[in-house]
Amino acid sequence: MNRKLRTGFYAFATATILTLGGCSEPSKVKDECCQSKTKAFTEDWESLKKVNDEPKWFKDAKFGIYTHWGPASQAFINMAPKEYMGGWHGMLMYGKEGIPNWKTGKIATGKDGIPKPTSNYLHHTEQFGDPVANPEKYGYKSLIKSFKTTGFDAKEWADLFEKSGAKFAGPVAMHHDNFAMWNSKATRWNSMNYGGKDISGELKKEIEARGMKFIGSFHHAFTWKYFAPAHVYGGDQIKEEDYDLYTEPHGYDSQMPTDRFHEEWWAKLKEYIDVYQPDVIWFDWWLENMKEEYRQKFMAYYYNKANEWGKEVAICFKESTFPDETAIRDYERGRPNQTKPDYWLTDTSPGTWFYRSNAKFVDANELVDILVDIVAKNGNMLLNVPPDPDGTIPQVMKDLLLEMGAWLKVNGDAIYGTRPWACFGEGPTRLPSGGHKIERKKIRYTEKDIRFTKKSDTEFFAIVMDTPKKDIVIKTLSTDIAVLPVAIEKVELVGSQEEIKWKRTSKGLEIKAPSKYPTDYGHAFRIICEGYKEANIGGDLEQDL
Repeated sequence: MNRKLRTGFYAFATATILTLGGCSEPSKVKDECCQSKTKAFTEDWESLKKVNDEPKWFKDAKFGIYTHWGPASQAFINMAPKEYMGGWHGMLMYGKEGIPNWKTGKIATGKDGIPKPTSNYLHHTEQFGDPVANPEKYGYKSLIKSFKTTGFDAKEWADLFEKSGAKFAGPVAMHHDNFAMWNSKATRWNSMNYGGKDISGELKKEIEARGMKFIGSFHHAFTWKYFAPAHVYGGDQIKEEDYDLYTEPHGYDSQMPTDRFHEEWWAKLKEYIDVYQPDVIWFDWWLENMKEEYRQKFMAYYYNKANEWGKEVAICFKESTFPDETAIRDYERGRPNQTKPDYWLTDTSPGTWFYRSNAKFVDANELVDILVDIVAKNGNMLLNVPPDPDGTIPQVMKDLLLEMGAWLKVNGDAIYGTRPWACFGEGPTRLPSGGHKIERKKIRYTEKDIRFTKKSDTEFFAIVMDTPKKDIVIKTLSTDIAVLPVAIEKVELVGSQEEIKWKRTSKGLEIKAPSKYPTDYGHAFRIICEGYKEANIGGDLEQDL
């Protein structure tokens, strides 16, 4: 179904659900085995809008992992317990006299009106040397030259990702720093030349061996802005031979990269597609500022290659990079506050994006709550794992992933392969608004908060977000409300053999608290309901009426 028609269809489908109790998902009817039944895609949006941009396997997967790791990880060593540093170290490390805001051009000043050095500049200078006084010796490329991969073990990583319950995983293939986490021929700045390992190649082999799909993420559109300070403050000390890393000289006011930048951006991306055949390519922002023709070239090439490979792939994006009909929208550290008809993705992290010696992490309960809320609203979670500078995954991160995996092993039937139910949930805890960065507002779900997912027209789940202290009442399922106008036949607690006692009244579905819950939080009740039925009225009944 053309997505332009889907908004109206979704409103109709929702009304039908509320009237009939069905849970049919609005979806495009497309071939499951390839991106399109049409001929090869051409480099224009009208052609690309014909793609099946939401593969079934991706919508079934629900949970994936990617890893922010690279030369920048070294920058955050030896931080004081409460020391703050900005995440864009390659940009901020040159701020001896502050760095202008990349949007407004304003520089933060002290009360005296004098620009202050950035915390990244001060920390980098203390740990490594002054990148402004000597950018050749202490600039960003010095971090690349000292990059170590001695703690990286692809088998150990993939084992952990599998145990976490993730269904797709892979590296941040290239972050803003223009460094390739693969054995690249398109750039000399890569993990084979500096680190001695093909990170992407080793991970792909191990991840796919465990039945997971492979993702690579690309953030190098923003490189144009990211390395502007290296030129502004490094001046002619940035050698021309290093423009393939730092880009060509330009200032903060440069909004459109050069042709050389576009060509190098595309060469790296094309190489990755050809060599590693990723199932998912995920883009960070600012790509929308690049030339449209390059975005179209990438998309047509990748989708056509997927057809050659005989598999479906997914593209994830932010902002206005691509039309919604062509790819899957991503919300950074955020999500909608309602169910969306088009499938979407959240990328988030349990702590900071890259390693920090003073990092703090959320607990597994919070991550599971976020995952449940995402899935109930028709989305996937992409969770970041930040390894140590040498590639070792810290124990706190291992524990988080294993705890998530343990929860999913019990409750996965209520997550994997599900679709949104008639409404996403009930309870007092709601996001004030939907969109990017809303996780800045700390939300803690309670036993009064319930989320719904659907397995089929006669089977759905009510996930109670925290452990109830007494009996449960699901108000949405009241006999007085037409959300579910068919009879409930059975209620089960997923992961438990205990018989659940329940009754459905005008108050709602009243569930007697079980003697024991199988997990410490996030409890899924399977609800089996009677299918929708209509009287079969035929001519043979006429004589009785």
